[in-house]
Amino acid sequence: MDDLDRRILNVLRRDSRTPYTEIAEAVGTSEGTVRNRVEQLVEDGTIERFTVTTRTGNIKAMIEVGVAVDVDTSAVSKRMTEWPEVDFVWQVSGEQDVVLVVDAADTAAVNALITQARELDDVVSTKTRLILDERRG
Repeated sequence: MDDLDRRILNVLRRDSRTPYTEIAEAVGTSEGTVRNRVEQLVEDGTIERFTVTTRTGNIKAMIEVGVAVDVDTSAVSKRMTEWPEVDFVWQVSGEQDVVLVVDAADTAAVNALITQARELDDVVSTKTRLILDERRG
């Protein structure tokens, strides 16, 4: 990955639906070059997926999860990615091991996710933070 790839990715991070012609203008290259670069980034696995961010009035939260020391954190994380309300699953360093970023209909749905996490044998703790405001960089 070179500097041009990074600049293309920066545009796509802000809006993954940006037309290739606009990206090309922003990064100073041709539309064909952008198209080829994006296709290559997808093929290489650098771009895993294109996603949508919504403003639905839902409750967004971060659920921090601690797992037992002898547990495969990747396996727990993979399981949690299958939960419908989960937008992201991050393996992190620090006091907790996994952070779920969730978009749920209401606080009851967030609470149900917390309960679902706590019911996993490998989970030893949870800590939840409601997201009050969100800005894009």
